[in-house]
Amino acid sequence: MLTKPDVLTTIKLWNDYEIPRLGMGCWAIGGPFYAGDTPLGWGEVDDEVSIAAIHRAIELGICFFDTASNYGAGHSEEVLGRAIGNRSDIVIATKFGFATDPQSKQATGAFADPDFIRRSAETSLRRLKRDRLDLLQFHLNDFPLEQSNDVFETLEKLQSEGKVDAFGWSTDYPDRAARHAKRPGFVSVQHTMNVFEPVPDMISVIERYGLISINRGPLAMGLLSGKFRAETKVGDKDVRGASLDWMVYFKDGRIAPEFAARLEAVRELLKSDGRTLTQGALAWLWARSPRTLPIPGFRTVAQVEENAGALAKGPLSQAVMGEIDEALMLRA
Repeated sequence: MLTKPDVLTTIKLWNDYEIPRLGMGCWAIGGPFYAGDTPLGWGEVDDEVSIAAIHRAIELGICFFDTASNYGAGHSEEVLGRAIGNRSDIVIATKFGFATDPQSKQATGAFADPDFIRRSAETSLRRLKRDRLDLLQFHLNDFPLEQSNDVFETLEKLQSEGKVDAFGWSTDYPDRAARHAKRPGFVSVQHTMNVFEPVPDMISVIERYGLISINRGPLAMGLLSGKFRAETKVGDKDVRGASLDWMVYFKDGRIAPEFAARLEAVRELLKSDGRTLTQGALAWLWARSPRTLPIPGFRTVAQVEENAGALAKGPLSQAVMGEIDEALMLRA
């Protein structure tokens, strides 16, 4: 915990914890998993390197880690369980909805029935070595609204049984975010958001209901790290090389040209006041709304240190935010 919180870079959670307004996303540390031959992970990992990075994040004050039951076919949760266990000062958010086979590392389907939800929660508790899941999120982005009541009623029951502290929906649809916003225990929406996708309708819902905006893709799947050149190609086991409808920032494993142009339009603006490009992308999110909690991915200690270093500089100024808006409008 921060001993003297800066209100610009902290956020109060549903449990009254006041934490740095930065989490760590744990998709990449799960390692490879697949849907047939299509990669869904970010390539090979070294668990000891991952654990060292998690420990370094905690040393730097990071208290929030986000994972999912299917990342690495459960391996991401297992690594977090080894690194953190049942520490009460660290908040771990996980997700359910996609089933995987830990042996074959294959995705086996999407499910939302009450029995599946309960089995998934129990499995996550075991892998994470937790007595209770701090935040359990529904992972099916476009699940039909009219069928979602049963899902969240099941989550309410798990909460009443003490197995879940709070719950939310990982969705990019504002109507889904709003559907259960008044339900006791519904505290957050995890959604795509970054410099290239400001999602005003989603932020409007989140601010209206006082929810937490957990920002996945805050670095546009690595594009906003600045480490990719036009000729750079990701590895064969990297999801960014897959032909998936939602993979807009990369095409055939390389930066999509339209996003490369947008990046160049805002690169120096994001690096204002001595920030790295990564730190500027996180600072943009903090300036966008007081409810944002970005969760950049990581694999190494160096990545964690760069991400956490953004906290010291805080949000971008409103003047710079305006210049970024203008630059991107010219590139639209």
